[in-house]
Amino acid sequence: MSLSEQQAAALSAETVVVAAGRPPRERDQPVNPPLVLSSTYFGTDALDPGDRGYGRYSNPTWDPFEEALGQLEGAELPALLYASGLAAVSSALSLIPAGGVLVMPTHSYSGTLVMAAELAQKGFIDLRTVDIADTNAVKAALAPEDARARPAAMLWLESPTNPMLGIADVKALTSAAHAAGAIVVTDNTFSTPLVQQPLALGSDVVLHSVTKYLAGHSDVVLGALVTSNADIRSALLHHRTIHGGIAGPFEAWLALRGLRTLALRVERSQQTAMVLAERLSTHPRIESIRFPGLRTDPGHGRAKTQMKGFGSIVCVQVAPVAGLDGAKAADKLVQAVELWLPATSLGGVESLIERRRRHVAEPVSVPENLVRLSVGVENVEDLWSDLKQALDTLGG
Repeated sequence: MSLSEQQAAALSAETVVVAAGRPPRERDQPVNPPLVLSSTYFGTDALDPGDRGYGRYSNPTWDPFEEALGQLEGAELPALLYASGLAAVSSALSLIPAGGVLVMPTHSYSGTLVMAAELAQKGFIDLRTVDIADTNAVKAALAPEDARARPAAMLWLESPTNPMLGIADVKALTSAAHAAGAIVVTDNTFSTPLVQQPLALGSDVVLHSVTKYLAGHSDVVLGALVTSNADIRSALLHHRTIHGGIAGPFEAWLALRGLRTLALRVERSQQTAMVLAERLSTHPRIESIRFPGLRTDPGHGRAKTQMKGFGSIVCVQVAPVAGLDGAKAADKLVQAVELWLPATSLGGVESLIERRRRHVAEPVSVPENLVRLSVGVENVEDLWSDLKQALDTLGG
């Protein structure tokens, strides 16, 4: 592959995202890795660790993306690519021993919460949910003062959280988790490795829904896990191989293609999100706003210390208007936009808008009138004009 670990460490992330995972610099080699469509590989001897052998074990098309993402996250090992973000979540949760305690944010991604809750209902794990922005509460959940309560086996972090944009003190919490004997998994989907590197902040495993910012074009469904711990990676690889949550080679090829423009997309969308958040914060039809880039946001100070930027997700609560409660006003806003796309997902080049509580799995603590905005790369004035006209339809 094109970049060694040492070379990647010496370059900016904006360069690594373009240069990593390329074929050897040899005469007549392609500039981009080829797509390999094969379910099996030739061989006669006993399989050694690292041999391809069979399509569920490995694929040459996975390798460049896994190398690139590992280097972007500052890991000492390549990432592991999965069939979806939730396939990666399942693999990460498999690291919890039977009956072990999982501490998880109350406002984690709803799919992650559902999976954890189902495991708890079956007695496989003990689940404790907590406000991840409340450092003392998280520490208490990790190592309860009651001697009869077991310490945690895993701390699950999202920062910012989905969709409430809560900011965790990642360094403090990873330190507390390790002191309690827990492994730390951080979902870095919202931030991307260009904005936040959880491994450098103490996390053991980093998770991505590759579907979102990394692939960036709303055309693939993939997930990934990253770690520098060889034993953890071996356990995760075994789970992926045996449980079959593997990526398709074409999806992996598309994801690497999308990854090349990550720095440009993140830079543009973050700048636009900041402008839109500032304007929305003073609009009379907005009841409240969450965006860590705003100085008034409760997570602003923390975000400044551990993030390079503030991400591209803005969440607002729409104020009730005459004849409409907040939820119906939020629905009307979503229905009135013409450029923003009402859809479930985030991180693509297009700007998406959605009232989150339309999903039955969303935690009830998420306000009914909360609207999540995933800011894309369109012109900022066009995006604002569309939002403004939609807000104007609410009257008042």
